[in-house]
Amino acid sequence: MQNLKVLLWFWSFLFSLILRISTSLDSIAPTQSIGDGESLISRGGTFEVGFFKPENSNSRYLGIWYYNVSPLTVVWVANREKPLNNTSGILRVTDQGLVLVNGSTNSTVWSSNMLRKPENQNPFAQILDSGNLVLKDGHNEEEILWQSFDYPGDTFLPGMKLGLDLVTGLERSVSSWKSTDDPGHGYYETKLDRRGYPQVVITNGTATMIRLGPWTGLTFSGSTLYLRYTQLSNEFVFNEKEIFYEYNLLNTSNFVRIVVTTWGNLQSFHWLRQTGSWETLLSIPATQCDKYAVCGANSICSVFNTAFPTCKCLNGFVPKYPEKWEESHWSDGCVRITPLSCSKDGFKKLTNMVLPDTSSSWYNKTMNLQECEDLCLKNCSCTAYANLDIRGGGSGCLIWFHDLIDMKEGVNEFYIRTTISELDDNQNNNSIKKKLAVIIIGSALFIMCITLGMAIYVWRNKLEKLEIFCWKQNSCESANEDIDLPSIDLSTIASATNHFSSGNKVGEGGFGPVYKGVLANGVEIAVKRLSKNSQQGLQEFKTEVQLIAKLQHRNLVKLLGCCIQQKEKLLIYEFMPNRSLDYFIFDGSRRKLLDWTKRFQIISGTARGLVYLHQDSRLRVIHRDLKTSNILLDKGMDPKISDFGLARTFGGDQTVENTKRVMGTHGYISPEYAVHGSFSMKSDVFSFGVIVLEVVSARKNREFSIPHQDLNLLGYAWKLWSEEKSLELVDESLGDSIVEDQVLRCIQIGLLCVQERPEHRPNMSSVIHMLNDDKPLSRPNQPAFYPHQESSSSPINNEMFSRNEASITLLEAR
Repeated sequence: MQNLKVLLWFWSFLFSLILRISTSLDSIAPTQSIGDGESLISRGGTFEVGFFKPENSNSRYLGIWYYNVSPLTVVWVANREKPLNNTSGILRVTDQGLVLVNGSTNSTVWSSNMLRKPENQNPFAQILDSGNLVLKDGHNEEEILWQSFDYPGDTFLPGMKLGLDLVTGLERSVSSWKSTDDPGHGYYETKLDRRGYPQVVITNGTATMIRLGPWTGLTFSGSTLYLRYTQLSNEFVFNEKEIFYEYNLLNTSNFVRIVVTTWGNLQSFHWLRQTGSWETLLSIPATQCDKYAVCGANSICSVFNTAFPTCKCLNGFVPKYPEKWEESHWSDGCVRITPLSCSKDGFKKLTNMVLPDTSSSWYNKTMNLQECEDLCLKNCSCTAYANLDIRGGGSGCLIWFHDLIDMKEGVNEFYIRTTISELDDNQNNNSIKKKLAVIIIGSALFIMCITLGMAIYVWRNKLEKLEIFCWKQNSCESANEDIDLPSIDLSTIASATNHFSSGNKVGEGGFGPVYKGVLANGVEIAVKRLSKNSQQGLQEFKTEVQLIAKLQHRNLVKLLGCCIQQKEKLLIYEFMPNRSLDYFIFDGSRRKLLDWTKRFQIISGTARGLVYLHQDSRLRVIHRDLKTSNILLDKGMDPKISDFGLARTFGGDQTVENTKRVMGTHGYISPEYAVHGSFSMKSDVFSFGVIVLEVVSARKNREFSIPHQDLNLLGYAWKLWSEEKSLELVDESLGDSIVEDQVLRCIQIGLLCVQERPEHRPNMSSVIHMLNDDKPLSRPNQPAFYPHQESSSSPINNEMFSRNEASITLLEAR
């Protein structure tokens, strides 16, 4: 009997040993799983994946923590919002991704989303020494199908990215726990604010609490986070595909982590092996001045101790409310003593500063500091400028508009606009000479243009030639910067298009015909030829050249050059072999070539192009004539927005503009623009919403009608959505290719974009998020131009709108 007990004990011990060995691996395959009490440990013994419970809680979570570090230091949690109430949790790998199951009820608690399905349906999960839990393709282990680093918790680890993937729309931010015992999403979030020049901020809801500032080439302007720890390498990537910040350890055996605490602090920790404890490298806010805009606008925050900051107005400014200022109520900030004169201003250098809030800024990566100053001086709303990158003597241009917010002592320098009387005599003299030279030259050029204009009035038969000469000399109207665009000789274009033969003509728009051409080197081009009777005048032509030459994005058509010779005004574009969206979507047979995957690709690509125009380009660009015929399709059916003849730019924090000359295309124009001439980014959002509904339904908004119902396409879509019959709107030719949830989501997004009031429409950045996640959407109201609304609006004169139903978008391969 005793021997039997010993034998049983031995086998029990051996089984538990085998179990510990088997569950101490770093990966699991589809045939394996881990339960509560089991774990995965990274190959180098750095991180562990398993189930845990917070100290003062009975809830169980699947998480990642440092292996053999005490106390337990959790860096990532899977089921943040859905805790388990027992130890029945099981982590499995399926062909759909990672799945956390409640073993008691066999219900899914949490699951991952893969970027794509593995080729051999044999994925496996692995915990890396970086703390990244990854799902890999068993056929190709270099291919990551999903990773925890894309969905951070409250901890920012080395190798993680903080920022946005502009292609997929995936945003990576770090959010606090609700409490020390509840890892659910808390109030505070550290993220990259992409308004103006990107900067890192800590927010509470929509309110900015702390601003680390923009990247200066070495660190963030408002943070000394890395000055006390030199064992880091920093990288800031900003291109058309992604924008993110990442840090890595020079010695990977060290442990460093950055955490957003439940009370809104950003803290950096380093593990001291000698003492077995975490050393705090930095905690932000370290002083009251680290809190956002403590001193209001146009003032500097200084600190004598952490509790009591001191605010002082910039030179040339006084407190907006002196009585409040004396009582240390500084939030209203300061105002100028003497208004700027615009043409007679100068700049004063401020040193040892944190750069102001860049959410209302403009930037250029290639300008030098002198060019930056000249550009700022030309814009009366520009109040300060600085180098974008401080390395190597400085490069790039960063410009602020209007009030300067959240300034404090730091290590950077920038130049603030000031009146001439506030500069010293030498600065005044040099500045005056420079400005007088500019004024004299500008006046001379202006007089020359006036003279030419008088000649034009007298000699009408020479009008076009003189206008073009004046524009080519860049003297009729100043531009913010020179246009770096090749001028192509007329004879070259004539030869490429077979002398503009009818056989090469591939489209006819309201602004003139479009021809296909082939250059001597074999490059195919599209030539837009402005007709004499074109609705696009010289101003629209200049706008299109100036704008599109500066814009570079995969979802915008590329302008290759222009030609202004004799009486010709020509634009040369990259050739789009698949013509335009309207060529396919409104044709009974060709629409069948666009299955749902391609249509969703077109919707998403158009949205990304608009995000670039509205937020990521040098200045905010409002297209004003977005429609299906102005969306070109390349070889892969990827969309490219075209035709910028009616586009306008916004500077600084400008959001709305009015015009008496309403132009665009009926059916796509927002109500506030059609009736009142008021346009904004939300005007383009409205047009985008119309396009989404047209792409889903394959029906034109302006031609849609139902017998005995006074509804346009927007009204019909809303009626079906309200009755939960949205699938009746879907183009029947899509057949089985539709992804029902995705289609229904696009219809709801389209309806949200065509709301009557601009403030009720989402911005395009939000649209990207809506398209790429599965969070519930808000409920749309009745859309614009719904029958009950039109009676309250002014009559709309169709002559205001462009009749341009065919343009460069009607390009066709031959």
